[in-house]
Amino acid sequence: PGAGAPPAVAANDPNTITVTPLGSFDPGNLISDEVFFTGAALSAGQIQTFLNSKVTTCAATDGPACLRDYRQTTPDRPADAYCTAYSGQENELASSIIAKVSKSCGVSAKVLLVLLQKEQSLVTSTAPSERQYRSATGFACPDTAPCNAQYYGFFNQVYSAARQYQRYAEPTFPTRYRPGTVEIQYNPDKSCGTQTVLIKNQATAGLYTYTPYVPNAAALANLNGNGDLSIPNSPKCSSFGNRNFWRGFTEWFGSTNIAVTGTVQKAWLANGGLQGAFGK
Repeated sequence: PGAGAPPAVAANDPNTITVTPLGSFDPGNLISDEVFFTGAALSAGQIQTFLNSKVTTCAATDGPACLRDYRQTTPDRPADAYCTAYSGQENELASSIIAKVSKSCGVSAKVLLVLLQKEQSLVTSTAPSERQYRSATGFACPDTAPCNAQYYGFFNQVYSAARQYQRYAEPTFPTRYRPGTVEIQYNPDKSCGTQTVLIKNQATAGLYTYTPYVPNAAALANLNGNGDLSIPNSPKCSSFGNRNFWRGFTEWFGSTNIAVTGTVQKAWLANGGLQGAFGK
């Protein structure tokens, strides 16, 4: 639908919005556990090829390198209840960091790539800033306070975010976002109201714990638009974090509910994803 058209509601599920050409957006099932918690979804080589495809010409000069070329000396991290041990490395490529964190913490590298884009546009940035790397995944960056400097830095951000999603899955973790019926705000402004959402899996619950807002109809009417922020004299209630996560994952990697791997995944990525021969 265009920016001014209301989204259609699927007849079999009033909680599901049909959004063409990407399919159906279900706020209660943003991504399946199977897809989200796949620690071997992409190898370091596949991630590097993907990053190279997203930035063909890097314009970075005085600032940090583009993500495809970014390197950092990483520390060792011991195994704990959420992640296996991480072996640090001198001058480690971002693609290697993402792949190793994904495997260590059991969170898909596809999820981490989409998170990096959703939070700081790092995957496609042709001249990234220090700030983009400093808070790469938006970890410990609440809406109502400054980011916590303890977690600054690319490795810290990627590792901490992946580990946090495993922490969210603990039954004792203090969060109101669990599988089941939950009232979720549209916006940090409570006056914008809430939507009753039936959260269907832990991965979706984790995404809401990380970004606790559901997109409203205006945000879904145009997946690349600014929702009601662009409508004169309307309440400014649209939020975009979870919409952009779902849109980005679907555009880059296909279904958020079916784990695609092996030869099919290789063909999908090599042929341009959603816009390529396999995506049409």
